[in-house]
Amino acid sequence: MLQGKKVLLVVTGGIAAFKALDLVRRLRERGCGVRAVLTEAATQFVTPLSLAALTGEKVHTELFSLTDEAEMGHIELSRSADLVVIAPATANILAKLANGLADDLASTLLLATDKPVLAAPAMNVRMWEHPATQANLATLRARGTLFVGPNEGDMACGEFGPGRLSEPLEIVAAIEQIFGGYGPLSGKRAIVTSGPTYEAIDPVRYIANRSSGKQGHAIAAALARLGAETVLVTGPTQEPNPTGVTVHPIESARDMAEACTAALPADIVICAAAVADWHVVAQSEQKLKKDGKGKPPALKLAENPDILATIARAGKKRPRLVIGFAAETETVVEHAKAKRKRKGCDWILANDVSPDTGTFGGEANTVHLITAKTAEDWPRMSKAQVAEKLAARIAEHFSDTETK
Repeated sequence: MLQGKKVLLVVTGGIAAFKALDLVRRLRERGCGVRAVLTEAATQFVTPLSLAALTGEKVHTELFSLTDEAEMGHIELSRSADLVVIAPATANILAKLANGLADDLASTLLLATDKPVLAAPAMNVRMWEHPATQANLATLRARGTLFVGPNEGDMACGEFGPGRLSEPLEIVAAIEQIFGGYGPLSGKRAIVTSGPTYEAIDPVRYIANRSSGKQGHAIAAALARLGAETVLVTGPTQEPNPTGVTVHPIESARDMAEACTAALPADIVICAAAVADWHVVAQSEQKLKKDGKGKPPALKLAENPDILATIARAGKKRPRLVIGFAAETETVVEHAKAKRKRKGCDWILANDVSPDTGTFGGEANTVHLITAKTAEDWPRMSKAQVAEKLAARIAEHFSDTETK
C-alpha cells in the first residue's frame, strides 16, 4: 500500500505534463504524500499553483532560492522522499541524468538523491528511437533507474509510435510494485516464457527465429505490477529485465523446459516464447567446414519438448490458468482454436506474424483472445498495452472464480 509513503515528483517540460496533475490526485487518494518540483519548461504546461493545490505542499522550481538553499534545499528534497518519480521524463532530463549534469533544481536533486528513481518517459517517437536516447536509457538501466512506459499511440505532433506517457494509473501501479504494495494478483505466482530459443548446430551457428521478446517481457512486467510473484524464463533478447521480476535466462528449448519445470508450482503460466520446434541431434564440437564441393552438411533434427502442452497436462501440478500464444501467418483464428484444443491450454492469444505486419521485433501487436467459449478480436495496440489488457483479464478471471 502507499499509505504513509512519500514521493518526490519531478515534472519536466513536455506536453504530457498535464497528466502529472491526475497522477498526484491518484497518489493522494491512496494516502501517499507528494512533493513536486517543476522545471522551467514544465511551468509552460502546468502551474506551480495547480500542483500546490493538489499536493498540499510548496512546489519548488528554482535551484537558487535564498530561503530554500540556505538550508541546502535540493539535498533535503532529494533525500526526504521514499521514491523520486520523473513524469513526464523528457529526452533532455534523461540525457542530463545519464551524463551527470546538474544545471537546475531537477537535475541537481536527481544527482544528489540516494533514493530509487522511477522515470516515465514521454517524447516524440523520433526522439525516443534516436541512438543517443537509447544509449542514455541503457546507461540509466545499468545504474538501476526504473522505468514505466512509454506507451505507443498517437502523438500531439501527429506522428504514431512509442513515446506516449504511461497513464497515471499505470504509473501508480509501477509505484505500488516498487513499494511491494497490494495488487489484484497478490498471492499468485506466475511463470512467463519469452523471446526465441537458440538451437546450436556447432560452436558458432544455431537455429533460431525472429522473436524479440518484447511481448513476453511486457506481460511479465504487467503481471508483476498487479502483485503477482513473477518468474520470466527468457531466451536471448535485447530487452531489459522487467522490474520486480525473477529472470532465468536460457538458450535452448530444452533449457527452457527445464527452467519452467523447476519454477513450478504456479497459478498462472503464459507461454509467449517462440520456441524452436526442432534441435540438432548431434551438435558438432568444432565449427563445421565447407567441403569444397558445394554440398551442405546433413543435419539430423529431433523434435523439441512441447512446453505448453506439458504444463497444460501436468495433472495435479497443473497451474490454474495456462495461456499460450499462436503465431500464425494465415487463417490465424482458426489455427489458434485448433492449437488451443491440441495443447490443452485454457486460453490462447493468436497473432499474425506475416512479414508485412511488423509484429516480430516491432512495438505493436494485433491479437485475438480465444477461450473455450469465446474469441475476442482486440484492436491493434502496443505490446505494452496488450500486456496490460491481458494482465487485467487474468486478474478479472481469478476475481470471478474465487468469488463464486
